[in-house]
Amino acid sequence: MKSDRIFGGIWLLVAIAMGVLASKFVAPFAYEPIGPSRYPILLAVLNALCGLWMILRPGPEPEWPGIALWRKIFVMFATLLTYALLFQDLGFMLATALLTVALGLLYGGTPKKCIIGGALMGPGLYVFFDKLLDVALPVGSIWAWG
Repeated sequence: MKSDRIFGGIWLLVAIAMGVLASKFVAPFAYEPIGPSRYPILLAVLNALCGLWMILRPGPEPEWPGIALWRKIFVMFATLLTYALLFQDLGFMLATALLTVALGLLYGGTPKKCIIGGALMGPGLYVFFDKLLDVALPVGSIWAWG
């Protein structure tokens, strides 16, 4: 109960900060009829409602994980941060393939299966997002010539 209320309060504060920042966003041109600033504001409102829900209706006190799980969480966070930092330079395909391999190994996959998964996941998701959904993804600045 207590931990849910603490987390809900932090979540609510982050949502308020998100809403304040989103309300100041001004796009140089309109993307959609509702405008680009409305979507982050809507997300901030939904997050604030979720934070309030956790404050007002907390669940039972959870059993907190041991040190081994905390280490795994830290390594996963560091891996995702590294992915975000290398995303532009390595490009979507290579960064995603390396992330897939790293997280697969972290959660007990065999090296062979993780490498195969990464080799399929990077290009596969690139084709899905870039070609099928028309989402522009970085190719990687390390591949630029000249």
